[in-house]
Amino acid sequence: MAWNQPGNDGQDRDPWGSGNKGGNSGGNKGGRKRGASDLDDLFRKLSSKLGGKKGGNGDGDNKQPSQISGRLGMLALAAVVVVWAGSGFYTIKESDRGVVLRFGEYSGIVGPGLNWKPTFIDRVIPVNVETVREQATNGMMLTSDENVIRVEMNVQYRVTDPAEYLFSVTNPDNSLRQALDSAVRGVIGQSAMEQVLTTNRAFIRDVTQKELEATIAPYKMGITLLDVNFQAARPPEDVKAAFDDVIAAREEEQKTIREAHAYRNEVLPMAKGNAQKLIEEAEAYKASVVFKAEGEVASFAKMLPEYRAAPEITRERLYIDTMERVLSNTRKIIANDKSNSMLVLPLDQLMRGSDNSVAPKSSLAPKVMNPNTNSSSSYGSAPAQPSSGVRGDAVRVGRQ
Repeated sequence: MAWNQPGNDGQDRDPWGSGNKGGNSGGNKGGRKRGASDLDDLFRKLSSKLGGKKGGNGDGDNKQPSQISGRLGMLALAAVVVVWAGSGFYTIKESDRGVVLRFGEYSGIVGPGLNWKPTFIDRVIPVNVETVREQATNGMMLTSDENVIRVEMNVQYRVTDPAEYLFSVTNPDNSLRQALDSAVRGVIGQSAMEQVLTTNRAFIRDVTQKELEATIAPYKMGITLLDVNFQAARPPEDVKAAFDDVIAAREEEQKTIREAHAYRNEVLPMAKGNAQKLIEEAEAYKASVVFKAEGEVASFAKMLPEYRAAPEITRERLYIDTMERVLSNTRKIIANDKSNSMLVLPLDQLMRGSDNSVAPKSSLAPKVMNPNTNSSSSYGSAPAQPSSGVRGDAVRVGRQ
C-alpha cells in the first residue's frame, strides 16, 4: 500500500506524524489526500499507456516510476539516434568529388550521388573537377633589348586531384597566378621586342607553358594545365603610333615579297617550258638535217657509178631535175627571146596574190601580147598552149 493510500483516514501512515483531527489540521490533511490521489492517478494512466499493469501490490506500485523513467530515457535516446543518422545523408553533384575528413584527417574521396557520413565525426568538402578554371596576368615587362611592353596572358586549368588541391598548397589558385606571372616575365625577358610583338608569339606561348608546368610540378597542386593563351602584347601608349607605323611597313614588305614569289612561280615554269620547247625543236631540227644529209650522201653514192659511166648524160639529168625542183615553187617565167610574143606580167597582182591566197588564179596569170594580132591572152584561161616549155603557171624554154 502506498504511503498516501487512504486507510484509517491516512493517520497511520502520515509522513508528517500529525495526529490532530480538527481545526486547520483537518483541513490540511484533506488537501494532502487530494494531491496524492491526483498524482497517483497520473502515474497509473501513464503506466497503462506505456503497457504497464493497472494494479498490483505495494511493491509493484513502488517500481512503476523507475520503469517509466527508464522507458522515457530509451525513447529519447532512440529519437536522438534517428535524428543523428538522418542528418548524415548528403548529395555530391555530378561535376564534384567529395573529400572526406575524419576527425580533421584526410580519409578518402567519394563520388557523385547520395552518400552518408557520421555527423560530428566526418566532414565532406566538395571540389569541382570538371569546370575549366582560368587565371590571368598582365603588366609592363622588360624585353631582352631593353624595351618595355605590356603583356596579357592567361592559363586554363582543371582540378584533377581534389586532395592535393585542398591540402598541398594553402591557396593553389593564387599560387598558380604567381607562377604564371613569374614564367611570363622570364620568357619575355629573354625575347626581343619585335619577336614578342610579331613573329614569335606562338613560340613564346609554348615556352611559357613548359616553364609554368616545370614551376608548379614540385608543389603537387592537383591541377592540370589545359592551355596558355597569349592574349595581347603592345608597346606603351606614348610610342604606340611609331610602333604601328613600323608594323604597317613590315606588313607591306611581307605583302610585296609574297607578290614577288607569286609572280616568280607564275613566270618561271612558263620560261622553263619555253626553253625546253626550244631545246626539243633544236634537237628535232638537228636530227632532221643530219638524216637529210645522210640521205643525200647515200643518194650521191648510188649515183656515182652512173656518173662515171656517162658523165654528160648524168650532168644533164641532174641539172634538169634541179631546175624543175627550184622553179616549180616560184612565179617566175622564162621565155625564149626568139619568139614573137611579148609577156606582160601583172607584178602588182602577183605581189598581192602572194599575201592573199584567196585571189583568183585567172587574175594573177601573166598575159601574152601578140604584136602581130594586137591581142592578149592569159595563161590558164586561153585554150591555146604556148611553146613547149610551159608548165603550170611558169614557162620554161630548154637549152637551144
